[in-house]
Amino acid sequence: MTAVVGTTDLPLERVRRGKVRDVYAVGSDRLLLVASDRVSAFDVVMRELVPFKGAVLTQITAWWLRQLEDEISHHMLTADADEIIREVPMLAAHRGVLAGRSMLCRRTDVFPVECVVRGYLSGSAWKEYSESGTLAGERLSAGLTESDRFDPPVFSPATKAETGHDENITILRMREVLGATTADELERLSRRVYSRGRDVAADRGIIIADTKFEFGEVDGDIILIDEVLTPDSSRFWPADQYVAGRTQPSFDKQPLRDWLDAERRAGRWDGNAPPPALPDLVVAATRARYLDAFQLLTGTPLNTTELS
Repeated sequence: MTAVVGTTDLPLERVRRGKVRDVYAVGSDRLLLVASDRVSAFDVVMRELVPFKGAVLTQITAWWLRQLEDEISHHMLTADADEIIREVPMLAAHRGVLAGRSMLCRRTDVFPVECVVRGYLSGSAWKEYSESGTLAGERLSAGLTESDRFDPPVFSPATKAETGHDENITILRMREVLGATTADELERLSRRVYSRGRDVAADRGIIIADTKFEFGEVDGDIILIDEVLTPDSSRFWPADQYVAGRTQPSFDKQPLRDWLDAERRAGRWDGNAPPPALPDLVVAATRARYLDAFQLLTGTPLNTTELS
């Protein structure tokens, strides 16, 4: 596996380049997703790369999809580089880039909504609630504190944004956009996947505080797509350190966010691109968080030799 990949240039049609993933068309019915080591915070992509981050995101997603496939259909065909190359021989020269960080998937018609499930009051939900007592304009119970547990979890859809923040919307608005039948099915599937993921993670000492899912439709079936229950799409908290009423430590890019926030408070960064240069210690700490999350979830360290 190539330790650090910033961008890719494969001999396929590139469909899009996101903050982290480069997406390529493989014929008319498949996509190749390649997760780079780009990292963003506060909607700004950093210049520095976080080694093996893309592999962590891809392999955690693949691991979850294998756990879930007895309950829900998904888009993954394979996350094995050799299998991908057998399917697409022209990629043989790019194996080092593909290993660990690529996934061949079914192509779907993507629903234009992020399906967010919140098990705890945190992030943008806490910000809105602390200001107005609402979430996406809907009233929540009074007297909640930061990181309080929701029982049952709250389904909180959002619009999908290519740049900038997603925007929380009401379930009513989601039903207007997608139709009631589809919206209700996406909520049902989202709750089902979150419930299964929450229980599996709990056995490993991790709280999944919230997460977001994406779904697509192919041949009339709704299937789970994109990344699933990763440190980028979810908040992972160490269960043994959880205390309601405050911000929780997390298994993600929190060292990066903390450092950038300090730079912003000190007036050395205005919060916009270009970002400040990251110290090596911040990159190393962020890398360690991702690798720790992988090992804690799957029970084994990311084997960079095996994946190369």
